[in-house]
Amino acid sequence: MNEFVERKDWEGKDQKKPTRTISGVAPVSVMVPPRRCPHGVCAYCPTFDNASQSYTPESPAVIRAISLAYDPKRQVEARLKSYNAMKHPTDKIELIIMGGTFMGFPRDFQVDFVKKCYDAMNGFDSKSLQEAKKANEKAKNRCVALCIETRPDHCSEQQISDMLSWGTTRVELGVQILDDKIYKKINRGHSVRDVVEATERLKKAGFKLGYHMMPGLPGSTPQKDARVYKQVFSSDKFKPDQVKIYPCQVIKNTGIEKWFYERKFVPYDEKTVRDLLVKMLKATPRYCRVMRIMREIPQRYLVAGLTKIDLRKDVEEYIRDQSSKDHPAGRKIKINEIRFREIGFALRDKREIKPETIKIKTTKYSASHGKEFFIEAVDSKDNLYGLLRLRLEKDKKTPSMVRELHVYSPALNLGEREETSFQHIGLGKKLMAEAEKIAKKLGYKKIRVISGVGVREYYKNLGYKVDENNVYMVKDF
Repeated sequence: MNEFVERKDWEGKDQKKPTRTISGVAPVSVMVPPRRCPHGVCAYCPTFDNASQSYTPESPAVIRAISLAYDPKRQVEARLKSYNAMKHPTDKIELIIMGGTFMGFPRDFQVDFVKKCYDAMNGFDSKSLQEAKKANEKAKNRCVALCIETRPDHCSEQQISDMLSWGTTRVELGVQILDDKIYKKINRGHSVRDVVEATERLKKAGFKLGYHMMPGLPGSTPQKDARVYKQVFSSDKFKPDQVKIYPCQVIKNTGIEKWFYERKFVPYDEKTVRDLLVKMLKATPRYCRVMRIMREIPQRYLVAGLTKIDLRKDVEEYIRDQSSKDHPAGRKIKINEIRFREIGFALRDKREIKPETIKIKTTKYSASHGKEFFIEAVDSKDNLYGLLRLRLEKDKKTPSMVRELHVYSPALNLGEREETSFQHIGLGKKLMAEAEKIAKKLGYKKIRVISGVGVREYYKNLGYKVDENNVYMVKDF
């Protein structure tokens, strides 16, 4: 792949927060209004009248949402304005709907909420959600990915069909732990079986899947948390594409606040969490991305537990230091997870890159009664430049499914080129060609792509078309 040449170190230019778009897209979070989850309240979950469930009134996204009366259109507009002020490109948007259980809201509310988000990106109001989606295919601010946070017991076939019709591409499940006794103790309201079934339904539908994990819950131990995390990736019943790790904290207005004061519950201390996080990062396979570690809870709402928001940075620095040849007692700690290897962060941290050595690498694994192919573009230093997730069901009459295509490095505007980015140089086409090659070779006659509305033009240029249900991009072999 000799078209890749050495790049200069990326300096972030005039951007105030370059990490916002360092992975290639601009995330826009939109908060839903306060509403109790249908099952009630989990023991660790804060509840405030003026904040979405599980959030505090002074969480950054909540402050913005409150100031805008939780209006989804105004929230999106505010984020776009902020990005423009910081000189971030906004033509590739990842829309994230968060707060409470969105799939537990009335359906009319859901449709209207999503439509208003598209209207904000389009710059005008459409008559219907489908019209807004169509307009967004060629809008200035295109929705290339749409993420919804929900619960394992709110992923029925009908709910999945609804999410697909809105243009959703990623779903994050609040899993927390895999233990029915602890679920009962904390009033989680669902079972491990719900996690298994939701995971399979979501993968078969083509979604990229994330888990929220919460070590340190009442009834657990560091040893149990480490075992559960390994089980997440050793059992074919689970194997998410990404995880967020939120160590349990005692927050005001929660059930465990009372337990803490009654000395029935003690959260993990910082050293315990640090040691556990190192084990978790080591156990994360190369096909999974650890999206985030720690929640941004304002300190005045914390009763006990960790207060350090940027703990991930400390843990990663410890890992790199321990792996350094110059460390007197250094020992190699191999981390394979995606974010640790992304080219954008390698450029930011001035680590050695070898773009002239880029090659396509495929990792195969079984998950949820199907075969997964994790296809990635990596250099000789294992820096990650792009990835694709291909899923094949046992029945070859079922079309092969591309669940994600992503090219990493700082985001560029559509059609733009820059020597410090690896976007828009044909890498995505190479990954797609490899996926098509694998599917054809194994006897599949059709391939589908779960595509953000704003990426449809890209796939049309590769010979794909929108299917009859206006959901997937498809191509016959």
